[in-house]
Amino acid sequence: MVTKRIVAVSTDPDTQQYVGRACNELLIADDLSEGLDIIGTACPDLVVMDARHTPADVARLIESIEQRGLNIPVAVTHRDNLNVAPDAYIAAGAWVCLPGAAMAEHLRSSCEGPVKQTPRAELEDMAHSSHNYDKRFYVDASAAAVNMVGVSESMTNTLGLLTLVAESQCNPVLIVGETGTGKELAARAVHHVRHPQAPFVAINCAALTASLLESELFGHVKGSFTGADRDKTGLLELAGDGTVFLDEISEMPLDLQAKLLRVLQERVFRKVGGTESVACRATIVASSNRNLLRESLDNRFRRDLYYRLSVCPITMPSLSDPARRQDIGLLAEHFLRTSTIHPARSRRIRCLTRLAVEALERHSWPGNVRELRNVIERAILHETTDKIGLSSIQGHLAEYAALAGDGPGLPVKDFSLAKAERELIGRALQQTEGQKSRAAGLLGISRATLYDKLRLYGLGQYKAGNAAGQTANPLDAAEPIGASA
Repeated sequence: MVTKRIVAVSTDPDTQQYVGRACNELLIADDLSEGLDIIGTACPDLVVMDARHTPADVARLIESIEQRGLNIPVAVTHRDNLNVAPDAYIAAGAWVCLPGAAMAEHLRSSCEGPVKQTPRAELEDMAHSSHNYDKRFYVDASAAAVNMVGVSESMTNTLGLLTLVAESQCNPVLIVGETGTGKELAARAVHHVRHPQAPFVAINCAALTASLLESELFGHVKGSFTGADRDKTGLLELAGDGTVFLDEISEMPLDLQAKLLRVLQERVFRKVGGTESVACRATIVASSNRNLLRESLDNRFRRDLYYRLSVCPITMPSLSDPARRQDIGLLAEHFLRTSTIHPARSRRIRCLTRLAVEALERHSWPGNVRELRNVIERAILHETTDKIGLSSIQGHLAEYAALAGDGPGLPVKDFSLAKAERELIGRALQQTEGQKSRAAGLLGISRATLYDKLRLYGLGQYKAGNAAGQTANPLDAAEPIGASA
């Protein structure tokens, strides 16, 4: 048995190496805080901590995982020279506590595997079967396997290019796109097609200093710098025949870019302070939210590295792309179905109202898919009915409109949430020709709540249009939206 995805909360190179042998994808966190961020995003099958963490740390991590509505086992790699007994970690809630080598063998050979399974793992198990995944959300089974939601023309074309590149020998692979468009998911799609049984290791080039980034990538030998008390295996070596994902490569320092270029050209590297050449067999996938050609022309990115990376670049479409607008409703429904932010509420909420979806489709989404997911999760927390309506999402949309100054005819200085709500209620009444039950349904609120708001905003006298079929505007008889409160 090979565990699909593991998060290693460890700076110990031995732990990283042992655990990497027993999984398809290894994600590394330096501390508990970073570990929780990765766990919330990647939803792994297992979390492994090294014994530098105390049993109290293990208990605290398990509690934090459970508070997020997740069900993920935590294992600990143990060392005999430590004073803490393995039983103490088991008592703290650890699934198993074994030395590193024994842990790797246990994970590979155990017929039981981790005793719990996460929603993400269940989703991927379904995705691997072409008969089980929901075809409304995915272009094909490969897209479902890495959770790339979208069936629009732009997503279909992007996934076609991803498959073409993944099935080729193209190495390195460059993925570009705005923040939040799913560049890491695209990298996982390439990895899934090429070598799904090998490790997937990722590193954010903007998150580390130049020296730490070099050590993480290439590794170092003992004594190569202050604090290097042992040899360290770098990600390029740890990935083996798998994939190394270099997120935001535009933030990599220029001198380190030169060293990476040599790796891409010669497929060998040296550890920091080392003299022996180490072969690099991994696929290198790099991403950036910047225009690398412009960055190279402005001397902020090496031009030779840009041309080496840009063999067949893949551009992830943004949600502001008109050709991808139809994916917004699908993404919103998918996030509602799969959210773990409040499982009890997620199960109770059945859908989004049509007006809510229309409002989402009108938004410009500068944060793209990541922003949309956050909006849906916030709505889940605030919604009190069985449908997500305008009242649960308009706070975010109004907040952004106020900051961006792009509200529909509303001066920013006069903008308020109450005025936005009043306008939306008026539009719902127009659309339903004064039928308040239907208007309440469109807004995702109860009829009683609608009546309260009609009295509050002076819209209670709204009536349907005349015999000629002209619908009266409920806003015409009340205070103009832009007027002072």
